[in-house]
Amino acid sequence: MDNKDIKDPNAFDDVHVGKPEYADYGDAAAQVETYSGEYVDAGHTALKRGLKPRHLAMISIGGVIGTGLFLGTANALKNGGPLGLLLGYAAMGSVCYSVMISLGSMISYLPIPGGHIRLADRFVDPAFGFALGWNYWYNWTIILPAELAASAVLINYWIEPAKVNNAAWISICLVVVFAINFLGSGVYGETEFWFCSIKVLTIVGLIILGIILTAGGGPDGKAIGFQYWKNPGPFVQYLGIAGSKGRFLGFWAVLSQAAFSYIGTEIVAIAAGEAKNPRRNLPKAIKRVYVRILIFYIGGVLVIGLLVPSNLKGLGLGTSNASGSPFVIAIKRSGIKALPSIINACLLTSAWSAASSDLYTSSRALYGLALNGQAPKVFTKTTRNGVPWTALMFSGSFGALAYMSLQSNAGTVFNYFASLTAGAGLLTWLGICILYIRFHAGMKAQGIDMRTLPYHSKLNTGAFAAKYAATFISVILLFFAWNVFADVKSDKFAAGLITNYLPQVMFPLIYFAYKLIKKTRIIGVEEMDFVSGIAEIEADEEVELEPETRWKRFLSWLF
Repeated sequence: MDNKDIKDPNAFDDVHVGKPEYADYGDAAAQVETYSGEYVDAGHTALKRGLKPRHLAMISIGGVIGTGLFLGTANALKNGGPLGLLLGYAAMGSVCYSVMISLGSMISYLPIPGGHIRLADRFVDPAFGFALGWNYWYNWTIILPAELAASAVLINYWIEPAKVNNAAWISICLVVVFAINFLGSGVYGETEFWFCSIKVLTIVGLIILGIILTAGGGPDGKAIGFQYWKNPGPFVQYLGIAGSKGRFLGFWAVLSQAAFSYIGTEIVAIAAGEAKNPRRNLPKAIKRVYVRILIFYIGGVLVIGLLVPSNLKGLGLGTSNASGSPFVIAIKRSGIKALPSIINACLLTSAWSAASSDLYTSSRALYGLALNGQAPKVFTKTTRNGVPWTALMFSGSFGALAYMSLQSNAGTVFNYFASLTAGAGLLTWLGICILYIRFHAGMKAQGIDMRTLPYHSKLNTGAFAAKYAATFISVILLFFAWNVFADVKSDKFAAGLITNYLPQVMFPLIYFAYKLIKKTRIIGVEEMDFVSGIAEIEADEEVELEPETRWKRFLSWLF
């Protein structure tokens, strides 16, 4: 059956494709028979759909809330001021939402293992899929030690490194993260559900507490209001190139940190291969992203800008513990004694949750590359409960990079890793936008109405949202770390240049090298395959009953 003869994706219900897409990618991958996550022999090369709707919803939230919000906002406030902080996070929030609705349309239509990595191979160019996949694997492999270093930063709030070496805390966290991931996607989803519940309650509680404190409801009875917006001011006069100063430069300095904070919302695409009823549940998770961005991030940074002055001494992660976190500073300044330790404990669970997600995502990215034949086929091997154990072990071994913080300042190492991953994460988002633009063009060329997909946003009519995000991201990547050129003679210049621009250099090199070696070509819009795998995915769908009470319906809407 020719793709262009099919005008309505619903017609795919009765289509069965005899040879699955996996069959062309090596002996191990050929053992996989369906997209449903079931394996058919002792080779164990397939994932299993163990993620429930509430797991999927919380994973999408967990990708939004992490140490970037709780810890990284300290440097963002210091660099940009309260208004610069708010505008920076709002701008990146609009980009994040545009990326997610683009990704949501594709991944809810084809929820296959490997997510957007395998879709890039299918709808753009195998070389593009190769570069995007390895960039994504690199992103989550490098961010893992960042979260482990953050765990040490948080524990140092109570116990100084002089008393207990940070290696102990890093090792304990790494063991916990490995254990969670080895027990399967169901256990990972359940653990993430409870970790994320703590994060959600923490950030909502902090926002409410922040409003109370600014109104004078704290022990000191001092009303703050918007006084820090007046003095030291809404923006920071940030040092720019050649010693210049400017308010816009302060706002721009926030964007890289904001990008690091938002990176991770696209994890739902990787989780799609292990989600139950993905064509029903993925759209629900995507539709609520904007609510989470507005409440958790925009609300969170607004409160931070009200509570803490941008010129406060000790603000930032240049220290070896979490005392520089704006939330901890605000609570201590208000005179509440016990609460900072409780908040720090909640932030520690956030770091564990983020680290667990990092390992999960990097291992599935490597698994997806192996299915595409773009990584050694040994990484397609799974345990009986569907865990890609070889990919998991290999990706997790890079967590040992966190021990670098033993020879340096843990907060500084966290910032270095944040810079390394922010660029790679933005490249992933740019790749998703390009993928969607091609996906949209292919559907239009083959006469398929985008409105018939399981999820489609009106904002992406004509791929508008994807084009907006792609343009914004390209500008950010180009001027990503202009501030490192402020003083080329500084001893930090080389480190700043490498950590901020390495991904931007490596991505095109990997793409063109693979293209030249494999002699790949860009897939034509008329050639794009919108059929393969649809029948298997729909056959795996299960009937879900609607919640019977209003309270359960509300929770279903929220999560």
